[in-house]
Amino acid sequence: MAVPVTAPAGPARRISARHFVRLKLRVLGNNFRGQGWRIALFVVGVLVGLWFAAGGFLALAAPGLAGEPRYALLTAAFGGGLLVLGWLLLPLVFFGVDETLDPARFALLPLSRRTLVTGLFAAALVSVPVLATLAAVSGLVVTAGALGGWSAGLVAVVGAAGGLLLCVAAARAVTSAFATMLRSRRVRDLAAVLLAVVAALLGPLQIVVLAAVRQADWDWLTGVARVVGWTPFGAPWTAGIDMAEGRVWAAPVKLLITAVTIGALLLWWSRSLESAMVGTVSAGPARDRRGPVGGAVAQLFPRAVGWARRDRFGALVARECRYWWREARRRANLITIAVVGIFVPVMVNLGGSRLATDGGQAFGEATADSSPVLVSLSMLFVGVLASLTLANQFGFDGSAYAANVVAGVPGRLELRARMTAFSLYVVPILGVVAVVLATLLGHPAWLGVMAGALLAAYGSGLAINAFISVLGAYALPETSNPFAMNTGAGMAKSLLALLSMVASAVAAVPMVVAAALLGDLWLWLALPVGLAYGLGAALLGSYLAGDVLDRRQPELLAAVTPRR
Repeated sequence: MAVPVTAPAGPARRISARHFVRLKLRVLGNNFRGQGWRIALFVVGVLVGLWFAAGGFLALAAPGLAGEPRYALLTAAFGGGLLVLGWLLLPLVFFGVDETLDPARFALLPLSRRTLVTGLFAAALVSVPVLATLAAVSGLVVTAGALGGWSAGLVAVVGAAGGLLLCVAAARAVTSAFATMLRSRRVRDLAAVLLAVVAALLGPLQIVVLAAVRQADWDWLTGVARVVGWTPFGAPWTAGIDMAEGRVWAAPVKLLITAVTIGALLLWWSRSLESAMVGTVSAGPARDRRGPVGGAVAQLFPRAVGWARRDRFGALVARECRYWWREARRRANLITIAVVGIFVPVMVNLGGSRLATDGGQAFGEATADSSPVLVSLSMLFVGVLASLTLANQFGFDGSAYAANVVAGVPGRLELRARMTAFSLYVVPILGVVAVVLATLLGHPAWLGVMAGALLAAYGSGLAINAFISVLGAYALPETSNPFAMNTGAGMAKSLLALLSMVASAVAAVPMVVAAALLGDLWLWLALPVGLAYGLGAALLGSYLAGDVLDRRQPELLAAVTPRR
């Protein structure tokens, strides 16, 4: 049931942003009513936000309190730039965005595009992350005021407010644009490439930062900070510093850059938002599905699972395979696994500090600090991360899980089928990760160690997440945006992710211990032992968690069904 927009009588143009804010607050209150766990998660989120806000405030205010204008510029440019980058990337790969007010619910209302975008943008500003960011960047106001007086402090206030609007507009525009792209199967490859490019920027950025800190070339760092200060990433945060240093002319120009960037992002968001509300266009002409007798059943099985028997297990695997390939929210998770799975172990094992020292002139020279133990640790992280997506696997189904409950699908069969279908996509990705890393490190003999650690950690993660998905499931919003989260679900996702990663890593630690103790013998044993370890853990997890699922099917269905 859609939540009606409460507005005074009259034409739609009288609806303003305050109506959207009031509507969001009312929906928030209704979601918390009778839901003690949501209230607890909200309180935890507020406390975590306050902790980060306090740390950010102290970091940004310290240069002003210490009377260091050079460090003030560095913290404003780099700290503010990282803040904007975090608002851009974190919703895509981890937290998601709050869709308390789903834009699709306003599609049939006589609202103009400007009214809708303005209202949703104002409602997006009412959140814990926004308030925490506002508290953190207020440290820049203290710094600018301490260095340049009240006029610089006033400019810093305007810049911090503009920077906050920039962060929220960027997060909403990017997630909405990728939601529209991922909804179409024709452009899913383009979306994957764009996400990979964005994630790839983190590696060079890390190398540059490490090189700068190690060499301590403060003049060069200051020059880079001034350049960053003229980009949308640093312009709002450095306007007050420029005012304090006497560059009065630069402050209004940077504020203008910020305003133009916000306007461009809102325009981009309005275009993608309208597309998302209209719905998905046809991906192409329908193919002829006619075939011989019995072909209708065969067509339900993708080619990747053509080997599966035509029984309940095979049908469940085929269904999950199609969902992982076609459903935008699931594809977004697969993209995350592919991108992070490549770049994290590369940056860990190629020796980021040494690459920063020699500029990365030769990969082979940067691998001196690598070892089978370090490789196993990085592979353990990748394997655990790959299985993390299944921590809320029933949440993807939502109310559609009722069909499985009515059909009486056994819990063990359900979990094994879901693990199998997911692994058909993930295991090849893990294989690519192992081969790429072995090639870059120049140690092909370590390929078995890498693959064994990956499979063991992945199988352990499947076992742990089987329990978490049954006991800690939560509903996902019914929206076309694959990055959207219900109120409180972002904190729930974070806590479940932390629990899953810690438990899965502990379960896979024996692989790292064996790599440290067995030496060269482990190069031959790692792959078969890792495969047996991971497969055994996954089967044991599905066996034990399946019994829990049989007892909790009604409660699980209620937990994953979205409340409207």
